[in-house]
Amino acid sequence: MVELLIGIGSNLEPESALRVAVAALKQRFNRVVCSSVYRGPAVGAAAADYLNMVVQVATDVEVASLRADLTAIETATGRTRADQRFCRLDLDLLAYGERVDAAGRLPRPGLYALPFVLVPLAEIAPGFVHPLTGQRCLAALTAARHPPDLRMLGALATIGA
Repeated sequence: MVELLIGIGSNLEPESALRVAVAALKQRFNRVVCSSVYRGPAVGAAAADYLNMVVQVATDVEVASLRADLTAIETATGRTRADQRFCRLDLDLLAYGERVDAAGRLPRPGLYALPFVLVPLAEIAPGFVHPLTGQRCLAALTAARHPPDLRMLGALATIGA
């Protein structure tokens, strides 16, 4: 079994989208460890704030099949890529064990540079070691400046209720 990390984000009916994503992942995997949910500004476009979280699962599913599953979950929620300002659901494979594959974007480029990924990642996997740099997640978080505009909302079950 390989430990993998998945980033989940949405800025269009985000509480519902995150719940759907986590439920779909729990159907697919035996164990899903969820971070808290964080609200932060969109990156790269003028858009509504995002809700983001990271989940950790163990699997023996190969990367190509896993990516197809993640895309199917996105599509099932109604994700389109027509308007970059709105995203119903974005599921990003952040890391697949220790696998390094530049063409396959593993680990996800900028993994430790994106606060909306790094902060929830450090919450659930502080000992995660970046396969390229060897840096521990918690050390990267300690070295990073926590952005004041990233705010923890709490556990998914408690938000929007």
